[in-house]
Amino acid sequence: MPDRHIVKSYDRDLEAIQALIMKMGGMVETAILEASQSLENRDEELAERVRANDSAVDELEERVNEEAARMLALRQPSAGDLRTVLTVMKISANLERVGDYAKNMAKRTGVLLQMAPIDGSSGAIRRMSMAVGGMLKDALDAYIQRDAELAEDVRLRDHEVDQMYNALFREFLTFMMEDPRNITACMHLHFIAKNIERMGDHVTSIAEQVIYLVTGEMPEDDRPKADRTAIEAPKV
Repeated sequence: MPDRHIVKSYDRDLEAIQALIMKMGGMVETAILEASQSLENRDEELAERVRANDSAVDELEERVNEEAARMLALRQPSAGDLRTVLTVMKISANLERVGDYAKNMAKRTGVLLQMAPIDGSSGAIRRMSMAVGGMLKDALDAYIQRDAELAEDVRLRDHEVDQMYNALFREFLTFMMEDPRNITACMHLHFIAKNIERMGDHVTSIAEQVIYLVTGEMPEDDRPKADRTAIEAPKV
């Protein structure tokens, strides 16, 4: 029978690493929100804050990986706990990527503020960001609650984000064809929209990891994707 002190110590380590994940998730949620707000409000100071705060997200990912590696080396976790530790590492990697995309959004916002705004674009970007932010919140809730059904709901909602991206892609093409002076701004806005679409993919990966954690199996069916015309645009 395992020593009770060792078991309690292991549980504390596991709780600590999961607390890091939730802190990281909260920071990334804020980054998504503030990146879209900075564009909508044409707020360079807020955009700069998003860029600066990304380093803190990177540091948390390093801490998660260090703690996870230490647990794997010292604790020799059972199959269930091993799955939890590996899931945490994969979730943190996806969160770090989402944070990077939020930082990229903020970088392009700084450039866009030097140009005339494109009608309706910032509101559309905000709605798309809110959809992804809502997915992330629910994916993290699903992780804490070990709720595979909620995780599957998040997974399916990625299709809506793809549809929003495709609509924006076509809208930006229209603006560019109507007036060549819109081309530069619309290209930056397109890359911002692409960043958000990629965020949705990483959040969906988090949801799939939750399903794996709860059921022991990854989803077998490919999640639905929208029309690939815009999705296959160059990744950033």
